[in-house]
Amino acid sequence: MLVTKHMRLGIIVNKSINMVTLALSVALTTPAMSFASNLSGNSHSQSVVQTSTTLEQLIEFAIANDANRTQYFAQSEAMRQSGIASATLKDPVLKVGVGGLPTDSFRLDEDPMTNVSVGLMQQFGRGSTLDLQNQKAQKQADGIEYQVDVRELEIANSIAKLWHELGFQQQSERVLTENQKLMQEMERFIQTNYAIGNSESQDLIQAQLQVSRLDEKIQANRQMQTRIISQLSEWLGSQWLASQPTIHASTTSDWTLLDSRLSAQSHSGYYALLNQHPMARMADVQIATSETQVAIAAEAYKPQFGVEAMYAHRRANNMRGEPAPDLVSAYVTMDIPLFTGNRQDKNHAAAEYQVVASKSSKDALLSQMNANVSALVMDRQNLAERLGRYQQTLLPQAEARTRAVERGYENNTAQFSDVITAASDELAIEIEALRLETDLSLVNSNLSYFLGGFNYQAERPTLATPSKQQ
Repeated sequence: MLVTKHMRLGIIVNKSINMVTLALSVALTTPAMSFASNLSGNSHSQSVVQTSTTLEQLIEFAIANDANRTQYFAQSEAMRQSGIASATLKDPVLKVGVGGLPTDSFRLDEDPMTNVSVGLMQQFGRGSTLDLQNQKAQKQADGIEYQVDVRELEIANSIAKLWHELGFQQQSERVLTENQKLMQEMERFIQTNYAIGNSESQDLIQAQLQVSRLDEKIQANRQMQTRIISQLSEWLGSQWLASQPTIHASTTSDWTLLDSRLSAQSHSGYYALLNQHPMARMADVQIATSETQVAIAAEAYKPQFGVEAMYAHRRANNMRGEPAPDLVSAYVTMDIPLFTGNRQDKNHAAAEYQVVASKSSKDALLSQMNANVSALVMDRQNLAERLGRYQQTLLPQAEARTRAVERGYENNTAQFSDVITAASDELAIEIEALRLETDLSLVNSNLSYFLGGFNYQAERPTLATPSKQQ
């Protein structure tokens, strides 16, 4: 009879302790990790079924409602309109006046030299400067518009990392809640056995302590979830946060697009993919803009022409007593750059230096991005190897050890504390595997930012038609 009770106690205790120690492992692991260091992912741990809002929906919603995208797009359109304006000739100058008016009488018909004149003056651009200025402005507008694409990638990366971190916290909460219930059942079981003298008081006190600790850890976990959801409101808006959204996040995502991009690259570098990144294209635009400025500086060596035409009406008679004829004047003006040493030459040299600076800036950018991608790829490989080791070796070994200790406890060859230690080690390893899974997903998210591994659809922002164009 005593052996039967002991074995029953061992079976119930082992089942309860397995779940309790999982909760303790999660509880001890979760608070110690800062939000910034919780960057993971793969497929061992339980994945959350996305029954409501998906990650792609959150990303697309955030992109569609992002004010910075609208700002960049509006600035781009403003630059395009300014480019068209800068490529337009200056408005002609109208000149109206009276010439040769006698001061003694102020009569228009007294002196043949007196005339009322109307003239127009028009200044033309220097060479192809106006067209080049328009080209420069349009290229600058392209560069600003690429900031919209950069912003979209930043939003997708930030939301994806928060999503996976929230998935880790949600899975941790479920484990904590389930094990709290089992711990409460364990407490009642030990209390019953303690009343009949089959359990020690320290076991009962320990069970009660663990129930209280689980209450605190669940609260800390929910606080972390609330914080993550609040951080999501930066991109999703305060109204979204006020609606108290329900999100079922996960620790994994579909990285098929990223895998295909990585598999197509050689081991020498990722420059081909990085050249397609909007930041690299912004650098290309800066180079093209600098080269256009060189062409503009070269046009400064050409003369600038202008024309002036004037019509003068005379009301007086000439010396023969006949009406004096009206007069027409026409002029061509030319601005000749004769002394170019301190102006045109210096401006041209400065523009050429700027081209060199722009090209060097892109080289430095690509080198930095390639180094970041290479480091992330190594992290990805190492995390995948570690996760595979957990799944294939550590978890089976920990489970086998726990089963062996359980059999020893049932046969009175192991202590109750040995069972707790073995089960705690096993479940701590399970939590570490979950952490690696999440870390892998966050590394994949960072890689997708650089290599275009996100799968979302986004339309360009729409702007109101300017009042003068309606």
